Amino acid sequence: MILDGRALSQQRLEILKEKIQEAGISPHLATIIVGSDPGSRMYVRMKHKACEQVGIHSIGLELLESSLTDELIRRVRMLNEDPDIDGILIQLPLPVHIDSHQVLEAVSPAKDVDGFHTHNIGSLVAGMPGLTPCTPTGIMTILSDYHIPVAGAHAVVIGRSIDVGKPMASLLINADATVTVCHSKTSDLSYYTRHADIVISAAGRPKLITAGMIRPGATVIDVGINHVDGVLCGDVDFESVLEVAGAITPVPGGVGPMTIATLMENTYRAAMDACRPAQ
Repeated sequence: MILDGRALSQQRLEILKEKIQEAGISPHLATIIVGSDPGSRMYVRMKHKACEQVGIHSIGLELLESSLTDELIRRVRMLNEDPDIDGILIQLPLPVHIDSHQVLEAVSPAKDVDGFHTHNIGSLVAGMPGLTPCTPTGIMTILSDYHIPVAGAHAVVIGRSIDVGKPMASLLINADATVTVCHSKTSDLSYYTRHADIVISAAGRPKLITAGMIRPGATVIDVGINHVDGVLCGDVDFESVLEVAGAITPVPGGVGPMTIATLMENTYRAAMDACRPAQ
């Protein structure tokens, strides 16, 4: 079974559009991009396009590559204080001279639609409500909407980044999966993947996962975005693993579209929370 993230994301966006209309609200998302990286600019355009599709108003702030950390934090704080802005997204990666951690921590947790603030990460680990990172949350949506059992399953997460690997493990644990986290220092990666019901690879290494590493019938989620000889590919050797796996996401068209759909859902959620009267 091909887990079609592109088709699923369109379904989710149509549902979200109806929710926004029924709620009678006008969510606003602000994006900040620093520099002129073509890939980052493309991703930001895709996010603004999704906003337009569902009825979320969006503004984009573009800063020069030479901008400093303090300038970026100042812009973030202005958006924090703007009552019309419900969500703030910092397009990553930032230039190397900017302290990304300081910038992400400057975003109000209530407007942190990327789910990267330590307050929101802490809430996730504690199993408490909060805004969760878009890519891992989008993966959980794929598993849920395709009726792939998570509770009681053995899930192997490859990668331990703060934006995918660690929150992915927490979401799976919160859903009652048994989770193994592997990374670059893991000895004999294939030992773990061959015993997994669900394999989620966010290693950033092209075709790292081969057919011999997957248990027949397992679900394989490919988060990798790699370019080899000008061709986009994931962490999974798709054609060979397709013959073994019970379900698999393609690259492109798998996890990526669901990341953007989840960003829209997080923005809606932040807007709804902002509308609720204080207790």
